[in-house]
Amino acid sequence: MRIATLALVPVLLVSNAVAAPAFRHIIIVVQENRTPDNIFGSNPTFEPGVDIATSGKNSLGQIIPLTPVALANCYDISHAHSAFEASLKHGADQDPVAPKPGCVVPADPQFKYVDNSKGTVQPYFDLATNYGFANRMFQTNQGPSFPAHQFLFGATSAPNADTPLFAAENMNKKVGGAGCTASATQTVNLINAAGSETAQQPIFPCFTHPTLGSLLDSAATPVSWRYYSNGDLSIWTAPNAIRSICQPQKIGTMMQCTGPDWVQNVVADNPARVLSDIGGCTLPGVAWVIPNGLESDHAAGNNGTGPQWVASIVNAVGNQPGCPDHELYWNDTAILITWDDWGGWYDHVKPFKIDTTPTVKWGDGYTYGFRVPLLVVSAYTKPGHVSNDILDFGSLLFFVEQNFGLGFIGSGASIYSNYADYHAAARGDMSDFFTLSKPRPFTPITSTMKATDFINAPPSSAPPDDD
Repeated sequence: MRIATLALVPVLLVSNAVAAPAFRHIIIVVQENRTPDNIFGSNPTFEPGVDIATSGKNSLGQIIPLTPVALANCYDISHAHSAFEASLKHGADQDPVAPKPGCVVPADPQFKYVDNSKGTVQPYFDLATNYGFANRMFQTNQGPSFPAHQFLFGATSAPNADTPLFAAENMNKKVGGAGCTASATQTVNLINAAGSETAQQPIFPCFTHPTLGSLLDSAATPVSWRYYSNGDLSIWTAPNAIRSICQPQKIGTMMQCTGPDWVQNVVADNPARVLSDIGGCTLPGVAWVIPNGLESDHAAGNNGTGPQWVASIVNAVGNQPGCPDHELYWNDTAILITWDDWGGWYDHVKPFKIDTTPTVKWGDGYTYGFRVPLLVVSAYTKPGHVSNDILDFGSLLFFVEQNFGLGFIGSGASIYSNYADYHAAARGDMSDFFTLSKPRPFTPITSTMKATDFINAPPSSAPPDDD
């Protein structure tokens, strides 16, 4: 496999004998808690080749038809690691749901697809049919948002580079915060290679391993990056748990992140600033875009605008008229849209397994999780492309590394220093999403909201995930 080098304009690069362009910008858009069966189940044959189920089997062996539920529904479903184990064994999560007051939870609450009778998730269908859709995209971890975002940013949720343990769960929201500036008594559970969260003590959620951000910083030609989110203590703001980025200090009575990487690269007050940066020609080389709770697709917490939010980002890139240096973002930007975990919803595809050996290997006990959607948008992606390659969060990071010629986050020198990007690379790359030799015109995504609706809205403090 050949590692691509950064190009100032898209050029053809050869990787696994498939042509793929190099991009100046890669945007990783992360939504919340859905599976392909759940998001796309209202039209399971919306294009040839997609693998969407219309029913599933419950713990009693009964076949349960998937039925509609609103995107902005009133109940949540457990997506802790224990819920993953229950779902894997029984076909659907057996843990209790967490409804809003007055909510009537239906029977078989996990066996649902999002109701699209009013076009709520039509932007997602349009993105898939106009660009690329992945049939076999899995979350790397077997649990909820905090560890998922660590994998999405740093290819691991391990507390350091030399341990077989992973951070496995979200923190206790009653204690306060996530990351290096959380309450001093905050802890996160660790999971070992046997899948136990009780064999070792929980730890404070402040880690020392390298990340893709540090790899971008240390490149021979440093690559700019920015992490857009809506809270410096959020479980979704992955850089807050990396000590070298956060560099926590007590200012007044509060612990705050103060590091130069944090100050320069982490936007922790309003994710809609990515839309302003696109319009102002200040988009970084790599951007992670995290929504607030209202736009997140999170069950029992969103207001149904998540698809419009995602469409606004894609349309901002596609319709950007050009920068003073004559750059057209559409011609040199790839947009990767995924969801951080399965959210407890049913999905009929079993997670793929790492190779088993008599000795402990990286990922034992905690990888891989259920399917999550992945949409790939670029000027070099054929309309309606459906990929069956096995992908995970590490695949997204490897794509960035490959595009900018970075190498891997970890050294790969031991079973514990390997990261998800390293293992994803062994399975292949994402080059089959980028097979056109010339950029094709942008196909706008129909949306009822514009970028200015999000830019001008009062910043929301609603967390994307408050589990």
